[in-house]
Amino acid sequence: MEAIKPIKRDKKMQPLSRDHHHSLLLSWKIRQGMSKGIALERIKTYCDWFFEKYAEPHFCLEEKYLFPVLGEDHKLIKKALADHRRLRRLFTMNTDLERTLSLLEEELEAHIRFEERVLFNIIQEAATEEQLDKISTVHNDEIFEENTEDEFWKIRK
Repeated sequence: MEAIKPIKRDKKMQPLSRDHHHSLLLSWKIRQGMSKGIALERIKTYCDWFFEKYAEPHFCLEEKYLFPVLGEDHKLIKKALADHRRLRRLFTMNTDLERTLSLLEEELEAHIRFEERVLFNIIQEAATEEQLDKISTVHNDEIFEENTEDEFWKIRK
């Protein structure tokens, strides 16, 4: 069986992939906090900040500029949109925090892996140069600014 050679991410889409890195770190931070017995409300407060500052704007950018490359009827776009709806619900839920945070951590990581390993590759192959230019102009490579008010994931157990 021949190994599949990974597609190199187009430079114009790399900032979106860097956003995904920060979301993967969020999943790790949730896991760290829960494994250390950090108060769930503290973890949720950080997740709320992350959603408002980074995740929701990222979802909106993908939905407005990236997903139209394949069209709303494409099965992978339908999956990505369903993932976004589910993640929005999890980010904004304020009940049963243990279950909600656990699901958020798992589903966010799975969604990012799907976009990076499958969806972005297909979009990159299908996109015109004009579409890639538009994506790069609407999403410049913003520097991630960490919320240092409560770095719960750094606390020793």
